[in-house]
Amino acid sequence: MKKSVDRRRFIKSLSRTALVLPFADILALAAPVQQQQQTPVKIGPQERSYDARPAPPPTGGPKSPIEGTPLGVSFVDVAAQAGLTQETIYGGKLTNKYLLETTGCGLAFYDYDNDGWLDLFMVNGWRLEGFPAGQEPHCRLFKNNRDGTFTDVTKGSGLEHKTGWGQACCVGDYDNDGNDDLFVTYYGQNALYRNNGNGTFTDVTEKAGLLQPGPKIRWNTGCTFVDYDRDGHLDLFVANYVDFDLKTAPKPEDGPCTYKGMLVACGPPGLAGGRNILYHNNGNGTFTDVSEKSGMWTAVGTYGLSVAASDLDNDGWPDIYVANDSAAATLYQNQKDGTFRDIAIEAGAALSAEAKPQAGMGVSIGDYNRDGTMDVVKTNFAGDTDSLYTNLGDATFEDHTYPGGLGENTRLLGWGVGFFDMDNDGWPDILMSNGHVYPEVDRSKADLKYAEHKYLYRNLQNGRFEDVTTQGGPGVMENAPARGCAFGDYDNDGDIDVVVNCINSVPQLLRCDSTLNRNWIKIKLVGTRSNRSGIGSRVIVTTKTRADATKTLQQAEELRSGGSYFSQNDMRLHFGLDEAKRVDMVEIRWLSGQVDRIKDLDVNQLYVIEEGGKILKAGPLKPASKTTKAKA
Repeated sequence: MKKSVDRRRFIKSLSRTALVLPFADILALAAPVQQQQQTPVKIGPQERSYDARPAPPPTGGPKSPIEGTPLGVSFVDVAAQAGLTQETIYGGKLTNKYLLETTGCGLAFYDYDNDGWLDLFMVNGWRLEGFPAGQEPHCRLFKNNRDGTFTDVTKGSGLEHKTGWGQACCVGDYDNDGNDDLFVTYYGQNALYRNNGNGTFTDVTEKAGLLQPGPKIRWNTGCTFVDYDRDGHLDLFVANYVDFDLKTAPKPEDGPCTYKGMLVACGPPGLAGGRNILYHNNGNGTFTDVSEKSGMWTAVGTYGLSVAASDLDNDGWPDIYVANDSAAATLYQNQKDGTFRDIAIEAGAALSAEAKPQAGMGVSIGDYNRDGTMDVVKTNFAGDTDSLYTNLGDATFEDHTYPGGLGENTRLLGWGVGFFDMDNDGWPDILMSNGHVYPEVDRSKADLKYAEHKYLYRNLQNGRFEDVTTQGGPGVMENAPARGCAFGDYDNDGDIDVVVNCINSVPQLLRCDSTLNRNWIKIKLVGTRSNRSGIGSRVIVTTKTRADATKTLQQAEELRSGGSYFSQNDMRLHFGLDEAKRVDMVEIRWLSGQVDRIKDLDVNQLYVIEEGGKILKAGPLKPASKTTKAKA
């Protein structure tokens, strides 16, 4: 009976996405990844090109009353004034020999010292030729000085020793001691840093059982702490990109591998895809690799990059979504018994609107249409649209890329991405950080640049987004070779800022300057039966509408570890409230099953809420010094 139900759902998803693939191609997409890889693909002439398709005419419907109105916010790059002047090193500046040199790094808005101010952790990389002793690049930790500036406190923190091809980072309190810990992925051996609670970290990778056996080198990419079995201990999922060995990796001339007629780094098409990893937290400070028995290795997708964990089917159990490069995306549905099943294709969240695999880079999850279900936005390669998947609430999705307004842009190459409420109107907007993958385009005849500007989309509150990139301020329009980006209120002024890690360049710190004076509320979670960080919990905020005080509006969000592209957002959940003067209720659905409801809360406050409904702390935030902002 179950097979027939699955078959009907699969056929339903084909009609929803206007799938026109030949039947043989459908079977190939639905086959387990092991079967697809029985015959290795030979590296041959390649043209990694995604030709832009004309967007269909906009879907009908009334025009939003806010469409075309002034934005009211502007993003300004204040990285230099904030003291963020160190370059992130990653691969060759002018040309890349191998695919390894292209992916770049993520970063984290991360309050590591629990002082209520967002600090910054930046992943760093490497170069093929290496570095003289003492000059090796390493990841950096910056402490927030509470005046709009940061101080590099890496030395002596315990984070300064490891070097290499850094990739992603994610945050979570894996040992439930009240201090959020840090996990960093690498091409090679990952690192787990235990937060000691005194401003220092201890590398516990080996002690925690996370050393990866040789001789194969893993290309670890996106990561997330996720309590997939809801036992109160954070487990760990790590995506893998390509089984890659520099000793045998193909060079551009070996294919030849080309893009727009230029020789470029080969892959990932033609290279063997890596296998994703799931580690179970044993509850005693150690982890066990459960990848195979949990079903991680039976997924259709491969070439995994970014990861986001979320309860996408509304059953109370966290699922895992993976953006795959040059392949169908993966949606691991939690089977509630320690196993997962990839349902991305049948759910309608794996392919483009034309039912083609895309080169996925970054992913963000949020309830953009405020219907109580979590939707997905994914960035893709240049020459293709990005993807917007609207959740129908029954583990199925509709591709709303074109009707949602994201189909008009195909030129730039997206990496980091986030649903975030830039204008505090209670409706999640979208920002995407862009930058080309090949530095060679700067010297080509193609009308392309390695450094690219951002995309900024305003939520029109009717299921559509408006491209407001040109109104977003100089920080949005400035070209940069961007990779990971993270979202959070680093200056505690009640709006959301963005930090961007750039490849072979200094970072960007995009401060949000708003003239709107709208209200907001922030929620910080403290689990007791659930994991201490509260990761995986869903928070629902209810307020009265502006037009009719007898009606209420709800917005929902979940606390997640990792996401965007290789990055970590502020773990304080932020809700814009528009002109609402009070919050009628905050409902928290913890992973333990506990549901807390707290009524009648003040606006423009941070509430620290413990599982069980106890408010541990409440009060306004003290914003950063205005004098620093004036100088910037």
